Amino acid sequence: MRRLFSSCLGTVLGLGLLLTTLVTGASPSWAYPFWAQQNYASPREATGKIVCANCHLAKKATRIEVPQAVMPDTVFKAVVEIPYDTTAQQVSGDGSLTGLNVGAVVMLPDGFTLAPADRLSDELKEETAGIYYTQYSEDQPNILLVGPLPGDQHQEIVFPILSPDPGTDSAIHFGKYSIHVGGNRGRGQVYPTGEKSNNGVFTAPAAGTIKAITASDNGASVVEISTADGGSVSETVPAGPTLTIAVGDAVEAGAALTNDPNVGGFGQIDTEIVLQNPVRIYGMLAFFAAVALAQIMLVLKKRQVEKVQAAEGLI
Repeated sequence: MRRLFSSCLGTVLGLGLLLTTLVTGASPSWAYPFWAQQNYASPREATGKIVCANCHLAKKATRIEVPQAVMPDTVFKAVVEIPYDTTAQQVSGDGSLTGLNVGAVVMLPDGFTLAPADRLSDELKEETAGIYYTQYSEDQPNILLVGPLPGDQHQEIVFPILSPDPGTDSAIHFGKYSIHVGGNRGRGQVYPTGEKSNNGVFTAPAAGTIKAITASDNGASVVEISTADGGSVSETVPAGPTLTIAVGDAVEAGAALTNDPNVGGFGQIDTEIVLQNPVRIYGMLAFFAAVALAQIMLVLKKRQVEKVQAAEGLI
């Protein structure tokens, strides 16, 4: 009985610690990939948009480097580039400035997976040191996630990939496949619940005149607006954005009350890769060899004809 009680107590304490970490310790950088995994069965919508763009509203460049073609059951690397100005600082959850975090999602074709550690070369082990890769879900090993990571150290993220072998899996075929990639730097402007984060622009909920601006202890400000019909509306601006209005200013509905503190953004790109059949390579090499041999034989035959003509006095 005592052992059962101790086990239950340990479970309760563990769950309590996990809940405390999620509620108090988690920062908004957890929006990627944690919240995406919790809210979307697939990171790519039917329109082709990767769901990270629903929260990270600013658009930034993302690049991907993969081989044009790979052989079956071979390890290769996909390099996701997430460039940004490393001197830029983003607004953190408490309103202070901090460095940007980065993250990436790579949607590989079916059958392509993360390469096991024992298949990595020494070079790949060095390039992937300190990077933790996760699957988007248990039944989607071809969708890989990384992040958040310190952006100043990981503007390039290397994904070690293992190609499938059609010889051992009848569902896999040789041919050309698409790869979908998303790269993010910085925090989002909207939470999955629809609420704004403090890393975006706050706007006036209605037209009117700024009646009062009240600061709170946690760094937030409450902006009160008197409307034309004599009513009053308010907008709470959390710590982080800087107010660009003052008491007495007239504002239109939707007008910006703050600056835009966001310096990050999300970008996505598609590319293609060919799962090459080795037999085709052997056939191509054989064709090249046959062409080369035919050319050599033609030259030799021409020399032979020239010798015969010279001997007959025709030349």
